[in-house]
Amino acid sequence: MLLRPGREGPTDQGAAPVFWTRPLTDLQAQLRGDAEGLSTSEAVARRAAYGANTLVTGRRRAWVLDYLARFRNPLVLLLLGATIVSAVLHDVTSAVVIALIVIGSVTLDFVQERRAGNAAERLRDSVALRALVLRDGNLVSLPAIELVPGDVVQLSAGDLVPADGRVIDARDFFIDQALLTGESFPVEKRVADLASDAVELAAAENTAFMGSSVVSGSARLLIVRTGRGTYVGDIAASLRTEPPPTAFEIGTRRFGYLILQMTFVLVLFVVAVNVAIQRPVLETVLFAVALAVGLTPELLPMIVSVTLARGALRMAQKKVIVKRLAAIQNLGSMDLLCTDKTGTLTEGAIRLERHLDVGGRDSARVLLLAYLNSTFESGLRSPLDDAILAHENISVADWRKIDEVPFGFERRRVSVLVEREGERLLIVKGAPEDVLRLAVSYEDGDSVHPLDETARQTAFGQFEQLSRAGFRVLAVAWRKVPAAQTHAVVDDETQLVLCGFAAFLDPPKVSAGPALQELQRRGLHVKVLTGDNEWVTQQVCAQVGLHVSGILTGAQIDKLDDRALAVQAQRANVFCRVSPQQKSRILRALRRRGHVVGFLGDGVNDAPSLHDADVGISVDSAVDVAKEAADMILLERDLGVLRDGVVEGRRTFANVMKYIMMGTSSNFGNMFSMAGASLFLPFLPMLPVQVLLNNLLYDLSEVPLPLDRVDADYLRRPHDWDPGFIRRFMLTLGPVSSLFDVITFGGLLYLFHASEALFRTGWFIESMATQTLVIFVIRTRGAPWRSRPHPWLAAAALAVAGVAVLLPFTPLAPMLGFVAPPVELLLLIAALVIVYLCCVEVVKRWFYRRQAHRRPAHRHEVPAASR
Repeated sequence: MLLRPGREGPTDQGAAPVFWTRPLTDLQAQLRGDAEGLSTSEAVARRAAYGANTLVTGRRRAWVLDYLARFRNPLVLLLLGATIVSAVLHDVTSAVVIALIVIGSVTLDFVQERRAGNAAERLRDSVALRALVLRDGNLVSLPAIELVPGDVVQLSAGDLVPADGRVIDARDFFIDQALLTGESFPVEKRVADLASDAVELAAAENTAFMGSSVVSGSARLLIVRTGRGTYVGDIAASLRTEPPPTAFEIGTRRFGYLILQMTFVLVLFVVAVNVAIQRPVLETVLFAVALAVGLTPELLPMIVSVTLARGALRMAQKKVIVKRLAAIQNLGSMDLLCTDKTGTLTEGAIRLERHLDVGGRDSARVLLLAYLNSTFESGLRSPLDDAILAHENISVADWRKIDEVPFGFERRRVSVLVEREGERLLIVKGAPEDVLRLAVSYEDGDSVHPLDETARQTAFGQFEQLSRAGFRVLAVAWRKVPAAQTHAVVDDETQLVLCGFAAFLDPPKVSAGPALQELQRRGLHVKVLTGDNEWVTQQVCAQVGLHVSGILTGAQIDKLDDRALAVQAQRANVFCRVSPQQKSRILRALRRRGHVVGFLGDGVNDAPSLHDADVGISVDSAVDVAKEAADMILLERDLGVLRDGVVEGRRTFANVMKYIMMGTSSNFGNMFSMAGASLFLPFLPMLPVQVLLNNLLYDLSEVPLPLDRVDADYLRRPHDWDPGFIRRFMLTLGPVSSLFDVITFGGLLYLFHASEALFRTGWFIESMATQTLVIFVIRTRGAPWRSRPHPWLAAAALAVAGVAVLLPFTPLAPMLGFVAPPVELLLLIAALVIVYLCCVEVVKRWFYRRQAHRRPAHRHEVPAASR
């Protein structure tokens, strides 16, 4: 009987405590899974029964629930309450208008965020985890989300285990399951039936669990549990929660809370004073609620979401896929990029150029041993192995593999135990420094000699000479083992006979030099973190024009404490012979120095560093574990592509900041003026319906902000969140808006002796015009006439200002409490708006000059608009 789906997924409750203690044949019979895999039709049926192979935290709400959830906003509930009260009191006009405004605002927010979310999901799906699955007897690549119990998947080094399953075939299969068990070292998985008491996770040596990563070897896995039924399903919340919020997310959240606090205090004050002077309570409460809506930056979440999604779409066009939208801001703030050398500064098309003995002579023996090692290696195959196998086709029919010691990033070597005609050899290939340390003899023709100090210096000199010439070098060594030995371990890698060196050439990328110069011009500095030696790395850096300011090796890093490393890492820009753990230490040290650090990597050993960086960047050709750890995926491994992504990140950050700058200058100034005027005027300066309409029209004018251009000057430097700058901007520009509001009040009262309706009409027009048109000044640090806004933004601002002018002349005017203003009043408002915009421009320039003297113009600046 097939395992039945339930809350826990495809479990086998009641049959055994855990599925890995059951005989494999029983599981295969129950799952009806065999070596040929499932048929497509059976897989579709099981997908319907068990659901998607995903954890519940990634599931989106239905659109209806998402839409209705937006009505839980306290301000929205207040407005709906006001609508009901107005209807009960037979003020039908106010009830209808408020209801329409609330529904329109909520719908606008929902539609924009939903579209943004859908676009972001499509981008994430394009780089989603995939698995090699047997379907209909054929090995096909499918999204891991489509896996079902009974599927058979093929795994190899660099893959993430996509679901819980039993090993049905394995070759030197080692996985890292530290995420689940805390084990420091990779563990070997094999085909086995375990005793019934082997119920601990660490004892499940015949099972691979979802979320583990394959370090070496290969295997076939019979999927037993998927999605929520996997071992990580019970702890999905801790494994799949979003990473900690970025500084930008924290900043925008605090900004929103600050405005809400200010709004709460102001509204309470307005209500208390108006009630004290015996104004109608209902009218006062409705006005206070409307004022709160006008002050609240309720559009900020939508602007952030839409701008980030728009940025992700634009970055996708530049061949950068964003997995985590919040990382876009970090990319814009990034001022240091740490990257490997191979494939980024070099072509990554490695060729075997030379195979030499210790004396520097061409050696067919070195090539043969290297070829045997690369042929029989079943673990993490590197580009160097591919280069060896592509160099020459050598027959290995007479040789038989016995065992293997997989590649280790700490050991930096791999060994295979092979046999021919009863003779068994352990062939070791790896970093010359490590192999030389383990060698006691060297091969010279048909004879073997002790590797004394003179011979050791000769060998090391040969290695150094090749490295300085730009070659990447591997040492090849061997030792004989007894014919009875059937297993190889790390301890066997001693008493080696050095055979010689294999020298590889990886030419520098033609595009790397110009891309590096462009990144530096944009304030982004590159540091190289590589496992290669310092001679090769310096040669490559010289070829691509990267000035080496300092070098640190892995051995030197181990001698430094964290504080000393932070100082040295700041000075150096090349780090050689570094392990994965040392890479992570370097990144953390640089972050402690206040840098926003990006890391570009594509290997199994890069996953920890991708997690530790502010921005983890990988490539589409990377191993699964690296792509899963990354925030962004480059579709091409090219610094030019990354440069384009950085520019898009800065553009996205700029457009979010524009909304905040708008709110802190004009919108809040107008609302504060309105609250103040309500205390001194014998009537409310605007009706609640008019305040809400003002807020809705203002929001409509800001919707195209995510599309806006950004000034080229702003894109030349990294920027990050600076609440102090925003506060200073608000305190400088906000009073300008309030001053012109007071002038408008005076003109309406003393020049035109305005009635209540005319006062509200004139104030509404002036308020809308100043709030919307100031975007043309605020959006750029330079002269507004030299920086063109996006056509949609310009059209929206002008259209909203035009609507404000025309509304009093339409049949809707009586419903909204407007009257047709005289032409003289419109001319006065037009003159005031022009003078206001000029004053804002003057104050803005003074503010930026003061900022320039306050600190170096490097970060924390207001976004400027673009050409």
